[in-house]
Amino acid sequence: MSSHTGSRFAADVYGDRLERAVELMRAAHLDALLITPGPDLRYLIGSAAQSFERLTCLVIPADGATPSVVIPKMELAGLEASAAGELGLTVLDWVDGVDPYQLVKSTLHVGSRVAVTEVMPALHLLPLAESATGLPVSATPVLRELRMTKDAAEVDALRRAGAAIDRVHARMGEFLRAGRTEAEVGADIAAAIVEEGHLEAAFVIVGSGPHGADPHHGMSERVIESGDVVVIDIGGPVDPGYYSDSTRTYAIGTPKPAIAEQIAVLERAQAASVAAVRPGVTAESVDAAGRQLLAEAGLGDAFVHRTGHGIGLSVHEDPYIVEGNDLVLKAGMAFSIEPGIYFRGDWGARIEDIVVVTEDGCESMNNRPHGLTVL
Repeated sequence: MSSHTGSRFAADVYGDRLERAVELMRAAHLDALLITPGPDLRYLIGSAAQSFERLTCLVIPADGATPSVVIPKMELAGLEASAAGELGLTVLDWVDGVDPYQLVKSTLHVGSRVAVTEVMPALHLLPLAESATGLPVSATPVLRELRMTKDAAEVDALRRAGAAIDRVHARMGEFLRAGRTEAEVGADIAAAIVEEGHLEAAFVIVGSGPHGADPHHGMSERVIESGDVVVIDIGGPVDPGYYSDSTRTYAIGTPKPAIAEQIAVLERAQAASVAAVRPGVTAESVDAAGRQLLAEAGLGDAFVHRTGHGIGLSVHEDPYIVEGNDLVLKAGMAFSIEPGIYFRGDWGARIEDIVVVTEDGCESMNNRPHGLTVL
């Protein structure tokens, strides 16, 4: 996957996020956050740096002191593309032969309770634990709380991503027809994802016929046949790194009436879960709304996964819309609503939108027709 070295938000957006991170750290009785490259670093300072064997690490102290960035001197040009300079962060650059873990240690108080991003590689986590911080804890509770509720700039990025992937689905008649392989169709879709405004095609699923019964099929050399039901699940990031993710189900020629009827039930189930989204309800109640409708139609056993996942700088992040998650939804939370039905060895179908919780319901980022599209 590319590093998505595009634009970023204004510096004050990142300043607000750093302030909120400090507040949440204090509430969690943490002394510092250590953030290596990945979605959390991009969220906090707009840096699309990648993780290498040389340590790059943002250190955010809870005492209000200026955050520091420990970074190889050879990576400074990339840091300049982030908001680090406008935020006034302290830059501690280093060259080969210098111990960067001791540089991190120099920013911390003795006995500090430190939390680290969950994507920190063991390559860096173990030396930090040994030489700098003692055994750290996970920063996920703090970072999850920060990233789960999207601000206005993030929602706008998700809208742009949703509109871009809708434009790709609108072109499906150009690509999807009998006689072509899934891989041929997928290659055209991947090109269209970039043409319609994404930085790259992060994933393309073309599940035709029996392959549609595998939710994470990908694509193959199977030749698409007349009468096939085809699941198309596609997405990618738009500047500055926010993802689209939308699934529609297509039929190559007129489908069997029984299949059309079952997909119509799925369409109603997806709409029921979308209608259930509003502040104050639980994630599991949104899952239950569509799942119950499928169960009543005798399709409960055909729905084999959760209803949805959060989305933002990662394709899958909190909150997860699944049975057992009693998280109360708040305005600004963004996630997929994607029930599916799968009949192994035969066919499958899925319908997916990204929605953002509003003050009185939700806004869908995707607005293509939801029912079975016959090509």
